[in-house]
This record gives sequence, C-alpha cells and structure tokens, in this order.
Amino acid sequence: MDGNDTFPQFSHNVLSTSHSLFTTNIKGNDEEPTTSYDYDYSEPCQKTAVGQTEARLLPPLYSLVFIFGFVGNLLVVLILINCKKLKSMTDIYLLNLAISDLLFIITIPFWAHYAADQWVFGNVMCKFFTGLYHIGYFGGIFFIILLTIDRYLAIVHAVFALKARTVTFGVVTSGVTWVVAVFASLPGIIFIKSQEEHSGYACAPYFPLGWKNFHTIMRSILGLVLPLLVMIVCYSGILKTLLRCRNEKKRHKAVRLIFVIMIVYFLFWAPYNIVLLLSTFQVFFGLSNCTNSSQLDQAMQVTETLGMTHCCINPIIYAFVGEKFRRYLSVFFRKHVAKHLCKQCPVFYRETGDRVSSTYTPSTGEQEVSAVL
Repeated sequence: MDGNDTFPQFSHNVLSTSHSLFTTNIKGNDEEPTTSYDYDYSEPCQKTAVGQTEARLLPPLYSLVFIFGFVGNLLVVLILINCKKLKSMTDIYLLNLAISDLLFIITIPFWAHYAADQWVFGNVMCKFFTGLYHIGYFGGIFFIILLTIDRYLAIVHAVFALKARTVTFGVVTSGVTWVVAVFASLPGIIFIKSQEEHSGYACAPYFPLGWKNFHTIMRSILGLVLPLLVMIVCYSGILKTLLRCRNEKKRHKAVRLIFVIMIVYFLFWAPYNIVLLLSTFQVFFGLSNCTNSSQLDQAMQVTETLGMTHCCINPIIYAFVGEKFRRYLSVFFRKHVAKHLCKQCPVFYRETGDRVSSTYTPSTGEQEVSAVL
C-alpha cells in the first residue's frame, strides 16, 4: 500500500489512496506509477467519501485560513520593521518566522481550488507552490527552534549572550537556516509533478519506495523529534535558572511568548506527524487493510488541516501574550490606518511612538528579552 506524505491531502474521488494531491504513489526503479490496490481484497479500496468531504469543506476553510493568516503575519512583519526597527536577534528570528508563515500561506488558495476541482495550473506551478509549501513549513520549524535557543542563551548564558546575540549574527544564522530549509524541501519538489489521472489532472508526488520512507522519516525527525529535544534541553535549563532568579517575574515574561509558540506548534503539527508515520508504514503497523487505510486517510485529512491552520495562530499568540506587541499594534493602527481614514480625528493618530519606544531596552538576561513582550 502507498502512504500519504507531507502534502495537502485531496482525494478527488478516485480509487484507493493513490493520487490524492499529496498521497505518495509508489513506483519501482523504472516503472510508471500505477493505481494502488489493497492487496487484502480482490477489488480496489473505494474511498470516495474522503474526496467528497474534502471538496465540500476544505475550500471555505482554507479561504478563512488564508485571510486571517495573511493579514496577521503581514501585520507582524510591518510592526517588526516599522516599529521595532529590527533591533535584536530575536526581532530577526520573529521576522523570518512570519515570512515563513507567509510563504506557506500564499500557497493555500491554490490547494483550496485543487480540493474543489483538479490541478489546472500546470507542472511548473505544481512544483513551485509545493516548494513554497515545504520551504515555509520547514522554515517555520527551524525559526521556532532558533527562537527557543535564543531564549536559552539570553537567560541561562546572559553574559555570553550580550556578545553573541547580535543583529549581524541573527541575519547570518537566518540565511543559513533558509538554505537548510530549501535542502530539506528538495525531495518533495523533485518527486512531485502534474499529470492526468482518473478524474482529471493531479499535482501529486511519485516517490520511489526508498525515497518515500526517507522523506517521511526526515519529516518526522525535523518536524517532531528535533523541536521536542530542543525544547526539553532549553526549557530545562531555563527553568533551573528561573528558580535561582531574584526577579522571577521579568524572567517569566521573557520566556513566556516563545514557550507558548513552541507548545502551540506541537499541538497543531504533532498529530499530523504521527498519522503520517502510521500511514506511510501501514504494513509495518498492521494497518494495510481497506478499513484502516480509509480511517488513516480521514485522520490525515483532519490533522493536516489542523496543522495548516497553525500559520495564522502566531499573530494571535503575540496579541494575547505580548504586551509590547499590542502597544506597537495600537501605534501602527493610529499612524498608518486611522490617520488616513479620519484626517479630522487627531485623537486617532497623534504620535505615540516616543512613548512606546521609550519602553524598549537592550536585550539581556535580566530584562524583557522577548521582542514583542
């Protein structure tokens, strides 16, 4: 049986689990991809209900995710550039995290159209948007990891952090991170293509078996195991330091935002990573019969949709957890929005930047080191 891989799952009412947008269709060394069958049965495994549900529910849901995610992350980018002025390494990482989410988000309208119909944008655009999808996803993971390490250095190794946590170092490490994200995305880009299937054109991956297994394992390590290890190591050290800190309130505020970002990431993406492993290795886990395979397809649909909504969550976290972010948002609204909407209402756009910027102090282990707290 073929397994699902790391792409949006759209079935299009076809036989078996093959040819959903991001379901892996296994092929041999030189063989053309073929329809997958459940070998415990004499007939192909019918899964039309999954595709019908996707076509009905995913387009409006993805549209909402796109609107809220695009507006929210664009506001984060504008606030970090116009209000924060990118004064710290944390600012650089938060900016790149928002850009990662935006790369991911701009592909969503195309997956929404694909869920409702078929892939009509051609092979080049199939590879291009799949590449953005993967780069945005992996970039988001890596910058959350860098933010966690940044909190660890600022709090546990505050003296060293004064020298190491510079804007220049943040820019350099961000550049390296983007290169790593591109390399992690290459298998998904190389093995995906657009071609005609049973019910129209599909944008689907055609992994050789070995590459399919490697891609799933790599996805699980980078998307689940590595962030979990970093979180355990870093926050264990942070908690030990907080217990010895006399000004515990400031230290708590300094780590709270990044901790919430990391936890929310796990809540939204860990279920998908687990289902992905089960789906890819169905035979190994004894789940290769038609009933279990259909249930895994449904679980994949639900968990991946949950994961894709994560791209619009970080701005909400900033708004609820970050006091500074709320102040900067208020300043940005007064200065760039309300001022143009109501030119005769000076109360909406009088300059408050000096008052807000006066709350900013250089980042150290003893201060509010989070960029938008």
